[in-house]
Amino acid sequence: MSEQGELLRIEGIRKAFPGVVALDGVDFDLRRGEVHVLLGENGAGKSTLIKTLSGAHRPDSGRILADGREVRIHSAQDAERLGIATIYQEFTLVPDLTVAENIFLGRQPRRFAMIDRKRMEADAAVLLERVGVDVAPHARVRELGIARLQMVEIAKALSLDARVLIMDEPTAVLTSEEVDKLFALVRGLRADGVGIVFITHHLDEIAALGDRVTVLRDGRSVGQVPASTPEDELVRMMVGRDIDQQYPRERPDVGAPLLSVRSLTRKGAFHDVSFEVRAGEVVGLAGLVGAGRTEVARAVFGADRYDSGTVDVRGEPLPRHDVNAAMGAGIGLVPEDRKGQGLVLDASVEENLGLVTLRSATRAGLVDRKGQRAAAARIAERLGVRMAGLGQPVRTLSGGNQQKVVIGKWLLADTRVLILDEPTRGIDVGAKVEIYQLVNELTAAGHAVVMISSDLPEVLGMSDRVLVMAQGRIAGELPAGETTQEAVMELAVGTAAAPAPVQNEVEGSRGH
Repeated sequence: MSEQGELLRIEGIRKAFPGVVALDGVDFDLRRGEVHVLLGENGAGKSTLIKTLSGAHRPDSGRILADGREVRIHSAQDAERLGIATIYQEFTLVPDLTVAENIFLGRQPRRFAMIDRKRMEADAAVLLERVGVDVAPHARVRELGIARLQMVEIAKALSLDARVLIMDEPTAVLTSEEVDKLFALVRGLRADGVGIVFITHHLDEIAALGDRVTVLRDGRSVGQVPASTPEDELVRMMVGRDIDQQYPRERPDVGAPLLSVRSLTRKGAFHDVSFEVRAGEVVGLAGLVGAGRTEVARAVFGADRYDSGTVDVRGEPLPRHDVNAAMGAGIGLVPEDRKGQGLVLDASVEENLGLVTLRSATRAGLVDRKGQRAAAARIAERLGVRMAGLGQPVRTLSGGNQQKVVIGKWLLADTRVLILDEPTRGIDVGAKVEIYQLVNELTAAGHAVVMISSDLPEVLGMSDRVLVMAQGRIAGELPAGETTQEAVMELAVGTAAAPAPVQNEVEGSRGH
């Protein structure tokens, strides 16, 4: 590590919102040329703390010191003047502007009082090359995938020439190759003396990149330890208890097929995709970003069109391109983008939990609000949703609790086949285990789960069989408990011959 001068110090920061104390006397410091990891469960206070440092929230009490002197950060401009740049987990880019316009928004270079587009795009190209992303500066942001959006956010932060860089879950949407590039970039910034606050739920990233770790729990800082601290100790500090098994898959008896997909094809997206999922089974869907996993899931659910092929649920053909028919047949989809597609952010927890069952709870044009409220209360308690009450706007919940609400609405609908697309992205280890236990409950009750995940240990740990997609096709099928990450990746990148499909045993036998 380079020079150890202190860039930033937080002393006794407290911040309360109606019904909840988000920060309760938090202490934290950041040195020049270090990566300081901020760790904690969803709802522990991490997001509130970084929003306090970026000027989005004003603390109720406590002090913030920069270079040893007390400062007040009441706006993003205040933070920028202090050399603090924040890369949020939720993108702040403007979709209809170009990449270059987003990077230099509000700071465009000018020539003769006019925006100098040539210079702006040239400067943007340098930054994009620095972060290792192949994107044209003139490309519209709305045309980019999630991983490239993340790298543009990083380029935007670098354009500020920040002394303090706050990175909130920057690797959540990146491939392993993109993560390697990001880590190389972070190490270069650290060598240049930049102080980096790094938030992650991937515990293996801590020792690989971090120097120190501060753990938050229930709005309090519970300890500061070296990044070399064993993972099980970090988990204990985060959740206040030991977690015996990270992937607690319980494999019940496998029954008859609930979902059968045959030769599903959409030009330019996926081709000749066939698979089935049986009662009591978790089928994992692995592959690189862009392999077509999400596109297939959305087509099965009826959200996107497909050109040919069939989808059967319990032996009955499902009408094409009909979400209502899919839901009526018992299919549910927890989308990759929970905020944009899975929730109505300005609605309450109760309203979001009742979205799927709203039609069945309506009689003569009137909604059974009392029944809906009671059902929402039961499922929120069952899932352990941390909230001030059912009337709390869902946008104010932590990411893990928002995901529980997305899953909860499908549990209320008694969904027979639940498709989970990146179900634990951006979620802490404690909440992950709770979601895995829900998966076990569903399959034990005879339901089926399709799990799409870019987290290979998760796919192998929680699936019974793994289907690997590459370039829009099923490249192979593997028994989850008897394979390796390397075998999955060989199929995903097309360097291995497809193995024979894993044969399901007769009904009543143990699942693979």
